[in-house]
Amino acid sequence: MKHAVSVSIGSSTRDKKIEIKLLDESIIIERIGTDGDMLKAANIFKELDGKVDAFGVGGADLGIQVDEKYYPLYSVLPMIKHIHKTPFVDGLGLKSTLEHRTAQFLEHKLSDKIQSRRVLFTAGSDRWGMSMGFIDLNYECVFGDLMFALDLPIPIKSASGLKRIASLIMPIVGRMPFSILYPTGEKQNIIKPKHTKWYRWADILAGDCHLIKRSMPDDLSQKIVVTNTTTKDDVNKFQNRGIRYLVTTTPILDGRSFGTNMMEAALVAIANKNRKLNTKELNALISQIGFEPNIIKLN
Repeated sequence: MKHAVSVSIGSSTRDKKIEIKLLDESIIIERIGTDGDMLKAANIFKELDGKVDAFGVGGADLGIQVDEKYYPLYSVLPMIKHIHKTPFVDGLGLKSTLEHRTAQFLEHKLSDKIQSRRVLFTAGSDRWGMSMGFIDLNYECVFGDLMFALDLPIPIKSASGLKRIASLIMPIVGRMPFSILYPTGEKQNIIKPKHTKWYRWADILAGDCHLIKRSMPDDLSQKIVVTNTTTKDDVNKFQNRGIRYLVTTTPILDGRSFGTNMMEAALVAIANKNRKLNTKELNALISQIGFEPNIIKLN
């Protein structure tokens, strides 16, 4: 029996523990939230280090990958300071592999339901792999990194623009407290509509679930949401706003789509290499297991 644990600075109300089989291997996947308490998260990692097969670092990114450039988020690094034995991942590997396949999946499954082929990414820098998948298929993309993370009403309208902005601001943003950039703990339950123009502009709303929810307007009729880490409450919120389809980039397990950090930790655990997996290994394992996005028709 393998055991993968995601320790998240997100809300503990989203905690979940289930047992599944991957490649005929039984594995417990468990998500533990600390309600925004990074010190508590670090201590849980310390307590479980060497006792489980893989860790997911949840509710935060250790860094952002934009094309070939990696930008550390220094305020998150204290979370992992006590991890010495158990391999850990923050989901970047799956964002670069599994999520890159999402656009092609939508083309195959929902192409007749997509009208103007416009995608709003709440943060393209956080979803570079998925972003490139849509751009490769000639979708028109707007990246809301400045709008959703820094509350600056400036849309970014190209991948080259996103790279330029990242190169300018990430050396500074990477040293800011993570709580300024992203909702943690109970802040994840607050919805305050903003940037409504761009929600209306898009056919597809893509990116982090909390960022999509935090600013979404009451009416999102006929839109498609592409995200993950959705709970039943999230699904209800999307359905009540008229979302037509919810596409989760990770599989639905017992009514829940877990974060990329959790699912990548599960893959690391069953691979049994006691280290994180490289891109080639992840792609091979994803194909072998048959991981693909999941579609839920809501309205």
